[in-house]
Formats: sequence, structure tokens, C-alpha cells
Amino acid sequence: MSNEQFDPKGVIPACLMPFDARLKIDETAYRRHLSDLAGVADVTAITTNGHAAEVHSLTFDEQRRSIEIARDEVAGRVPLVAGVHAGDTSEACRIATMAATAGADGLLVFPSDVLTLGGQQRPECALAHIGAIAKSTDLPLILFQYPMSSGLGYPLDTLLQLCTEFPSIRAIKDWCNDPHLHERHIRELHGLERPVKVLTTHSMWLLSSLVLGCDGLLSGAGSVIADLQVALYQAVQMNDLETARSINDRIYPTVRAFYCDPLLDMHNRMKEALVLLDRLDAAHVRPPLVKLERPEIERIGSLLSEARITPSTVYENGS
Repeated sequence: MSNEQFDPKGVIPACLMPFDARLKIDETAYRRHLSDLAGVADVTAITTNGHAAEVHSLTFDEQRRSIEIARDEVAGRVPLVAGVHAGDTSEACRIATMAATAGADGLLVFPSDVLTLGGQQRPECALAHIGAIAKSTDLPLILFQYPMSSGLGYPLDTLLQLCTEFPSIRAIKDWCNDPHLHERHIRELHGLERPVKVLTTHSMWLLSSLVLGCDGLLSGAGSVIADLQVALYQAVQMNDLETARSINDRIYPTVRAFYCDPLLDMHNRMKEALVLLDRLDAAHVRPPLVKLERPEIERIGSLLSEARITPSTVYENGS
């Protein structure tokens, strides 16, 4: 797939990264997970090396191998988006260049955490960081927009400047966590001379987010419920609110399962969910994350049952 063909829209699950008991990448389990996601009808791309894949713990070589495996497993089925997660600009550029060589079709660019030192972001630093990444590769970029309260979010004026100055920015993954600002992002980015798409990652209020006019979603929850996400997105696109509400009622227990406090464990919980659903053999995580206690795992299982998600279920026609 050429870079011009990759259009970041629709449902893009962010895959998990299975590890074995020695905390090495479990390639067999990873391939199975990727194949499961690529096999969901109407999934439009898959993202690897994101938060859901515990990218903070992956070495440069592991990130490259992750992309290579994913490229081999999903080639010809769906496009592949690779995360670029680094505080240092030169390292981010090195990862971006590597990802292009390894076979990614697009890049999810995380903000540099260095920009939060002192609690206030300098727009010129963000422009320099993103600009360098844009110059290092021809791949389309998706900017990860964090909540403003985190110190990592781009102020709206900065976000608009980034999207205007760097044409390779095709979309944002919006996690601003503010409904009012989220709607402004959608309206302002769609209104640019070269419109930029908005992919929501507000999985805790996905239906509300989608009806504001998002172009799709990019979420770690898609590692477990991609079929439900596709059904919800399509219902919203067809303005079928009754069906959308019915699907959202099934998604809601998974929100309670994955996105309770502490939020740090959301992807940890998703791994445990895949074990309960017989889609992973084990839910190993790398430190500083630690395995969940039995009562929480049982709670996840109960909520999956409430959502009518079992090892054998396939979601069809809003049933």
C-alpha cells in the first residue's frame, strides 16, 4: 500500500503486546492476536507500538521486530500504523525512519514528555519536534492529542499550526478528555483548507464522541471489542441512533471493566480479558506494571458476561 492510499479513518484497534513468562515478546501469541484483529470485518487498520503494546518497555530492536511481525501477519489485509514514542527528537526521528523501512503505512506520533518540564509547553518546541519527524519520513502522521491537564496536550492554536505547516499530518488521535474542546477539534480541523481527520480515543464515552462527527476511532479497547466498535461506528455513520444505543449498552460493561481506577491498568485488564476469552494464553506484563489480583480478574470476567462477550461470541447485526 502506498502512503497516498492510507487514509486514517474508521475503526483502528491498537493491539496489545503478549509476553512469555520470561517477559520476552511471545511471537506466536502476537501473530495470533494480530490475525484475530485483522480478521474483524471492516477494521480499517491496526496500530502497534502504542500504549496498549506497552511501548514504554520496548527496546528499539523490539519495536522494529514488532512492526516486522505485524507487517508479515497483516500484509494485504489492513494497513499498519506504528507508534513513535520518544522524548528525544533525534530518537523519535530514528524510530520513524525505522518504522517506514520495517513496513508501516502510517505513524502515530506521541508528544515528547520533555515538553512538560516546568508544567508549561512551548509551542515552538512542539513545532520543532513534530517538524523534524515529518521531515524524517514520507509516511502519513497521526498526532496523539493528550488532555491539556497532562501538560502534553497541544493548545488549539498550536495544534492548528502543526496541521497547517506539516501536510503529512492526516489525523489526530484525540484524547483531550474535554467534550467541548473535542468538538472544537473536530470543527476546526475539518474546517482547515486541507482538512485533518479526528480519530477519537474517548473509549469511556465513545458513543457521545462519535456523534460529534469523528472520522473514526483508534483505541486499545479495540484489542478486545473491535467488532462492537465497528458496529457502533457504522450505526452512527448511518444515523441509526436506536441501533447505536443498543450496541453502546453492550460496550458499557467493558468500559467499567477496563477504565476503572487506577487507569494505569487499563491495558493490563485488556490482556486479562483476552485470556478469559481464550484469545491469549497468558497475561504477562512488564514492570513497573504488575499482574492483577484474582478478585479484579473475576470482576472483568463478570463484566464481559454482562456485555454478552464469551469465547465463542461473534457480534452480528446489533444482536
